[in-house]
Amino acid sequence: MILIMALALYRKYRPKTLGELLGQDTNAEILRNAAASGRIGHAYLFYGPRGTGKTSTARLIAKLLNCEKRRDDPAFKKLGEPCNACRHCIEIDAQNSFDVIEIDAASNRGIDEIRNLKDSIKTSPSSADHKVYIIDEAHMLTTPAWNALLKTLEEPPAHAVIVLATTEYEKIPATIVSRAQRFLFKKPPKTVIMQALAAIAAAEEIRIDEAAIELIAAAAEGSFRDAISLLEQVSSLSLLGKGPAAKKIGLADVERITGRIGMKKIHDLAELILKKNLPAALACIVGLHEEGHNLTQFTKDLIHYVRKILSLKVSPGVEDIFRGELTSEEIADIKRLGALADTQETMKLMKSLIRAYAEIRHSPFATVPLEITLIENLS
Repeated sequence: MILIMALALYRKYRPKTLGELLGQDTNAEILRNAAASGRIGHAYLFYGPRGTGKTSTARLIAKLLNCEKRRDDPAFKKLGEPCNACRHCIEIDAQNSFDVIEIDAASNRGIDEIRNLKDSIKTSPSSADHKVYIIDEAHMLTTPAWNALLKTLEEPPAHAVIVLATTEYEKIPATIVSRAQRFLFKKPPKTVIMQALAAIAAAEEIRIDEAAIELIAAAAEGSFRDAISLLEQVSSLSLLGKGPAAKKIGLADVERITGRIGMKKIHDLAELILKKNLPAALACIVGLHEEGHNLTQFTKDLIHYVRKILSLKVSPGVEDIFRGELTSEEIADIKRLGALADTQETMKLMKSLIRAYAEIRHSPFATVPLEITLIENLS
């Protein structure tokens, strides 16, 4: 019997239109307008953190160029979106199109691979209107490979488009950058990732607490792909039932799997510190260690949390910026803690926590640097 592997959730819920490209509104609008007016470029450079939609957008460009409904229906073309129903759209979504060539530059980084690209790009598409070459992890290409690609990137055949995707923009040669349209893919706000995870959980009948979703979104650090993969991993805890019969996944489950700690525990310790309750703060650290939590990551999260407390206290205007990564309740909690904080003492605490974080990373005694920091600042 042949076992059929289930499609990974991050692939199942990959954006199929520019409108579904969450957290990249400006990029989506520019590309939609370009598609509506028939002015898609011949070379693009997509750069930004992992899991923010670079490769997905490159495939959307391939669909926009080859969508049969866009080609045959002028009114539909003005929408600037693929139909997702024609043969070419379906093939590209399934990654079965012979005219969309994806190259992983991490393992195909030499001049020979680029020479093969230069030879194959000259041939006409097999069935679609355009060939689209997507070079992922483009910063891994060697200098001779970049030199070989220069002329082709500047003047590719009329039927070809090249999309470079990278997480390390600074490693792309200036001569390459100047020959492509550049699009920065920013980390989406935590709240946007939470909304997407909640929608996927509802569609997949995964019962999960909001606090658990929040921790997954925080652990993903701006990567939709990581967030959805983590949701799929924790969903295995409730696979014995569907709907109401399924076990509900809670914050403790996600903490156990990720090694990260929920916002409430971080808030509780921050409150103890600002109230100078040293015995309770030390007891909290010991408890977290005994539960097996990652204190290195916890200290890092605590630093970011105290930073937000200090920032909101000295500059209330940053609240609008924080609304993308914090819920209204979290902002209210941080404001309340800000009222307890002395600016100079909190700055000293921040410096001590940063030093403790550096020491914890290399210390065999996980709790000691953090405990010393608390004793120094709260005694």
